[in-house]
Amino acid sequence: VCITNTCLLLSVCFLFVCCVTLSLPSTCDLRRKFYLNEMHKSGDVVLGGLFEVHYTSVFPKLTFTSEPQQPVCKGFDTLGFRHAMTMAFAVEEINNNSSLLPNLTLGYSLYDNCGALVIGFSGALSLASGRDEQFLLRQNCSGSPPVLGVVGDHYSTFSIAIANVLGLYNMPIVSYFATCSCLSDRQRFPTFFRTIPNDAFQVRAMIHILQHFGWTWFGLLVSDDDYGRHVAQSFQADLAESGESCLAYLEVLPWDSNPGELRRIVHAIKTSTARVVIVFAHEIHMIQLMEEVAQQNVTGRQWIASETWSSAAVLQTQELTPYLSGTLGITIRRGEIPGFLDFLLKIRPDPNDTSETSLQFWEHTFQCKFNPADREDGESVCTGHENMELAETEFLDVSNLRPEYNVYKAVYALAHALDDMLRCEPGEGPFTGRSCASLQAVEPWQLLHYLRKVNFSTEFGDEVSFDENGNALPIYDVMNWLRLPDGKIKIQNVGEVKKSDAGGEELTLDEHKIFWNTDSKKPIRSVCSESCPPGTRMARERTQPECCFSCVSCSEGKINSLECFSCPEDFWSSPQRDLCVLKKTEFLSYEEPLGICLTTTSLLGTFICAVVLGIFIYHRSTPIVRANNSELSFLLLVSLKLCFLCSLLFIGRPRLWTCQLRHAAFGISFVLCVSCILVKTMVVLAVFKASKAGGGASLKWFGATQQRGTVLFLTCIQAAICIAWLVSSSPAPYKNTKYHNDKIVYECAVGSTVAFAVLLGYIGILAILSFVLAFLARNLPNNFNEAKLITFSMLIFCAVWVAFVPAYINSPGKYADAVEVFAILASSFGLLVALFGPKCYLILLKPDRNTKKAIIGRYRKS
Repeated sequence: VCITNTCLLLSVCFLFVCCVTLSLPSTCDLRRKFYLNEMHKSGDVVLGGLFEVHYTSVFPKLTFTSEPQQPVCKGFDTLGFRHAMTMAFAVEEINNNSSLLPNLTLGYSLYDNCGALVIGFSGALSLASGRDEQFLLRQNCSGSPPVLGVVGDHYSTFSIAIANVLGLYNMPIVSYFATCSCLSDRQRFPTFFRTIPNDAFQVRAMIHILQHFGWTWFGLLVSDDDYGRHVAQSFQADLAESGESCLAYLEVLPWDSNPGELRRIVHAIKTSTARVVIVFAHEIHMIQLMEEVAQQNVTGRQWIASETWSSAAVLQTQELTPYLSGTLGITIRRGEIPGFLDFLLKIRPDPNDTSETSLQFWEHTFQCKFNPADREDGESVCTGHENMELAETEFLDVSNLRPEYNVYKAVYALAHALDDMLRCEPGEGPFTGRSCASLQAVEPWQLLHYLRKVNFSTEFGDEVSFDENGNALPIYDVMNWLRLPDGKIKIQNVGEVKKSDAGGEELTLDEHKIFWNTDSKKPIRSVCSESCPPGTRMARERTQPECCFSCVSCSEGKINSLECFSCPEDFWSSPQRDLCVLKKTEFLSYEEPLGICLTTTSLLGTFICAVVLGIFIYHRSTPIVRANNSELSFLLLVSLKLCFLCSLLFIGRPRLWTCQLRHAAFGISFVLCVSCILVKTMVVLAVFKASKAGGGASLKWFGATQQRGTVLFLTCIQAAICIAWLVSSSPAPYKNTKYHNDKIVYECAVGSTVAFAVLLGYIGILAILSFVLAFLARNLPNNFNEAKLITFSMLIFCAVWVAFVPAYINSPGKYADAVEVFAILASSFGLLVALFGPKCYLILLKPDRNTKKAIIGRYRKS
């Protein structure tokens, strides 16, 4: 968006063109001549240039009665004059180059914009129209213009106004310093080119530096013009896209020196928590700003300089050293121009210079006056023969050529485009009918065609070409303001930032060379809120920037300092909530005391069963073993041994095979055991019945075969239940996190609760049946006293398993397995002790009672 003055000047331009086109049909008359500071050199082809030789101007007051007066240019700009001399040098060097534009002499017309838009715009119109009072035309002012291309202008705002008008006539413009990204719009500025990177890249490069040092909270100051406003828009857009940094404040520096506004801005800098201040402004703005900074003594700030003032010598004073030393900035690529110093040393005042530019330069350099009447205190009279080599001026310092190098490349870009155009072979040209341009009737749009394709390298080794938007290959040097022991400032190169092959920004820094204006000699920290400590998360308020937040503790199971997130399934937050750690695991382990006790008890029961079995086998021929159905006794001992061993499957980390096997082994082992007891009980009743008259027939149903068959049949029913359970809904390992959030309890999910209940129910039915039968036979004669032992053992068995059910249901995790193991061991020991304890006692300690007489009741005490 053009500023108001720009739009007004466009209107003036339109009126000017109308006045010209309404003149004589064959000629055009200048209605008014602009009086400008200018320098000219004739040639076959003339290039125009717009430079800031004076940095300010004074306009007379306008009245309705007075004649129009010309503005007066003030404040000689030594570096601006050197920019203009760079173009003069480049033209002279090209004319002396036999390989570039041979047999053609380049000329130039240079104008001073005096730091004012209206003057710069007038100079641009003068370049397009010429300076003669009257000039011949073809077809209504469509003849060849006095210049084919323009180098300049210095400011983005001036370039916008000039490019808007000269672009209508396809006049190529190559700026050496206008960086506004808006000038990359080829719809509005189709003829604009530049040898300096645009602000869009400058902003991205600046953000890259900020990110490198971790500065996420900073202030931004911009100038009140197109340059500043477009930078602010670009900066805010890029920050929003990155989402990593925030602006603490955005202030617009007044174009004119407004003390009240400057005091307010500096106070905002002073009171802000942001320690980094980025300034996109011109030297004059920085001078005014830093005077107020020194007045309010604002220290402890890291200044980041744009290319417009990052190497400004006017700011390198001892008064500003405490504030600006340590400044980081990006600046135009430095270049070398061989022979340029010799050219500058040859400059002499030109009495024929109507604009007196060379005279003003001489007077400014040697602090003298050619007119004695104009002398002030301490000034001498200029002779024109002063020794330039003895002058103390930055004009002769060619060690840091940056804008000059861009001017140099701009002139050579136009020259190479013109050279390519003149080397066109007839019949192979790019224009209508494959024609080529003619030097006698060359048009600016023809040169524009070749300028878009120009590609060459300077002697310094830099490639010069333009992209589709007229921008040069982007590259900046990174500068640092080093404070010297004597209090002066030296600007040193500490790196570069350029466009990477991937399309982003590639930053290279030599951090060991960087001078930091801090006591620690390290980069300052500039963040709105410090990073949240481990175990907390950021909590932002809607009214605050994203970089400002408070820290809130994460809940259990969540970590991170940006945003609390849940840990993976098998992980839990550490006590500090800073990382996810594996959850503790819990299961009935062989290594823990409870597991060791249960394992030892299980093995002990197995060992006792083996010992009892050995005793019974050894004494198998004794009456007490034979009288109690030795075959069922052996089978019962084997089944008890299996019961003891199956408890081991409940200890250790659950696996698929242990989960599937533990309940099946438990169910079948106990059914085998209880089946043997049930058959024993039935045999006791059958024998007692057979001992009565007429009861012998009942024994035929309880022979050895029938006993084995009954035990096998009852056991097979349990085996069928287990197989159906495993096939339909098999038990499987399960990670239970319901008991503890930070702990994984490994369990065996039963799969089918119904199948599990049927398995236990079947064992319970057999146990109850055995208990009932044994209870009915408890009063049998002593000959058949095993029924009492069975009754007692079944009572213990049923009591254990009746207590097991509620205990199992209410026991969490590994304790449920421990309860089941305890029930298995308790019931097994109960059966073992109740059934075989008395018999082993008689066999081992009372052998005299292990006789047939004692068994049949004829034993008498001696």
